[in-house]
Amino acid sequence: MHNHFNGLKTAALFGAIWALLLGIGSLIGGGRYIWLFALIGVATTFYGYWNSDKIAIRAMHAYPVSEAQAPAMYRIVRELSTAAGKPMPRLYVSPTEAPNAFATGRNPKNAAVCATEGLLGLLDERELRGVLGHELMHVYNRDILTSSVAAAIAGVITSIGQMLMFTSMFGGSDENRPNPLALLAMSFLAPMAAMMIQLAISRTREFDADEDGSRLTGDPLALASALRKLEAGVARAPLAPQRQIVNASHMMIANPFRAQDVSRFFATHPPMEQRIARLQRLAGGPVQH
Repeated sequence: MHNHFNGLKTAALFGAIWALLLGIGSLIGGGRYIWLFALIGVATTFYGYWNSDKIAIRAMHAYPVSEAQAPAMYRIVRELSTAAGKPMPRLYVSPTEAPNAFATGRNPKNAAVCATEGLLGLLDERELRGVLGHELMHVYNRDILTSSVAAAIAGVITSIGQMLMFTSMFGGSDENRPNPLALLAMSFLAPMAAMMIQLAISRTREFDADEDGSRLTGDPLALASALRKLEAGVARAPLAPQRQIVNASHMMIANPFRAQDVSRFFATHPPMEQRIARLQRLAGGPVQH
């Protein structure tokens, strides 16, 4: 069990989003159509999950690198994947000044790890090892599957919310039909709640990857130091919140946008100070610069 009960938190959040789904589904035709929306949402998300490596890499315009092109990155990932007893993922570099990294792929055999040129130029090898350990644990913990399931359920809820809005405005005069004002309110509130729960799951998985990655590398302070540099680096060179990048941003080790563009409630990542504090406690001491 993780020190901060992140597994239990994720299970509780999944329970909450399922309860929300079933609750609003009961408002439509006695719940008879809920599985139609579920099927559409799951099918769409399965496609995204199966092609997640291609989608994220395309969004960041990343290119594959050889061992001769990125010797330190190859050496670190080979050592860490061997230590974890897992296959080595494909390695990519994104021609982006903003420092960041992400891992994607549907399983350890079909995974990719990508770092931006900005990150490779910013971190020393010890810090890079901490970041790559974090990214590998996203793959080994099957976080892509977790986020895909959460996105599927949130997508179903959003679809139902849109149907509730239509029903509230254009529904018939059936006396058994729920109050149209209640339906209209639910059509706005349910998708909002689903999105917030989905983001909370994403933030929880970041804490897990921090802790598990630090255990894999044996150096939590290296990751803490890297996160400090990443926070400052993103502030200097943030990415524009374009749709493709927004859709892939939850995979990145740091929020790639300006702090003022993302409120705390709608952030895909926990605050950096919280992540660094947890890593310090894991190491039993302050960050070493």
